[in-house]
Amino acid sequence: MSSIEPPASLVDWTLRLENASALDKPVSLIEPEIEALFGSGLRGSLLRGDWLGHAVHPVLTDFVLGSWTSATVLDVFGGPDSASSARKLVGAGLLVVGPTAWTGWAQWSGSELRDKRVGLVHAATNGLAAGIYAASWIARRRGSHSAGAGLAVAGAAVAGVGGYLGGHLASARHVASRDAAYADTD
Repeated sequence: MSSIEPPASLVDWTLRLENASALDKPVSLIEPEIEALFGSGLRGSLLRGDWLGHAVHPVLTDFVLGSWTSATVLDVFGGPDSASSARKLVGAGLLVVGPTAWTGWAQWSGSELRDKRVGLVHAATNGLAAGIYAASWIARRRGSHSAGAGLAVAGAAVAGVGGYLGGHLASARHVASRDAAYADTD
């Protein structure tokens, strides 16, 4: 059985991002604040998911991205009767995006420099996606479902980049909290 390999250019881009020392200055500027707000003490422990035995961030990202993706599915296939539901789904994702970011910052605070570089771009990309989805919600609220739907498609594209980087951090770089009991003992 053969596996499908990612395009070399995508892998190269991700590795260049990991090694982008130009991101070191922004990382060092925000690092103390992020550590204080999200990464230390009981708050950091709760946000990382130490109480759960693994990271909380992926669970929350599933809610946010699931809500937004569901809204887009309704936009494309649901017709005019689904406009209200799509708007509510965009709004639900926006309500959870803050706590999702907080849990991500908690994970980021304990990661290595190359992961912090990628994490910074991941956070910025997802912040942009959240802003686009907020504009989508506002457009829908003002009665322009078609503009809101168009913005949601743009938000989905940006969130896809952010999701790729988050998946890279979680899967390839293993940036996540986990209980020591899950450690490989072989």
